[in-house]
Amino acid sequence: MVDTRAPLVLASASPRRLQLLKLADIVPDDVAPADIDETPLKNETPRELAERLAREKVLAVHKAGQFTLGGDTVVAMGRRMLPKAESDEEVAECLTLLSGRAHQVLTGISVMAPDGRQSVRVVTARVVLKRLTDRDVSRYVACKDGIGKAGGYAIQGPAAALIKSINGSYTAIVGLPLYDAVSMLEGMGYQRD
Repeated sequence: MVDTRAPLVLASASPRRLQLLKLADIVPDDVAPADIDETPLKNETPRELAERLAREKVLAVHKAGQFTLGGDTVVAMGRRMLPKAESDEEVAECLTLLSGRAHQVLTGISVMAPDGRQSVRVVTARVVLKRLTDRDVSRYVACKDGIGKAGGYAIQGPAAALIKSINGSYTAIVGLPLYDAVSMLEGMGYQRD
């Protein structure tokens, strides 16, 4: 029997994931970012990477008697994975590559129940950026919003004006597919207050 009132731990440092959970009236009892190596394995596809990182992040912080939720987002064009941009140059490189083209945002999500059962899912959304001018790129780089973001942009910030279309879950692009997160938690026995 699962303790539906067991504490919920979010295995993520992302303030966006915390904000998204609050939209569903879910406030984790604790936030414990997982410290794992996020380097892709040889021949690992973007989908496999998103799934593995979500699974490993939860395993790294899970303790018996708690629900643990974690996720990871990978931005890809085909099999090519874009980095979490760590510099203005990387942001500019990502935006230049994505300009006028479709790409995939794959968000892996994992939930572990107090009894050790684990569920993992990958949600994919398709995003198309408008054809960017040099000025578009330099303005976005200057705002610093792309630093630390997969693919060098954050859809919920100034980059929203650069997005031509999306197909799929908006919240998955932000970093946590909220419908899936709630469904998975409830499927494992978690009850919201």
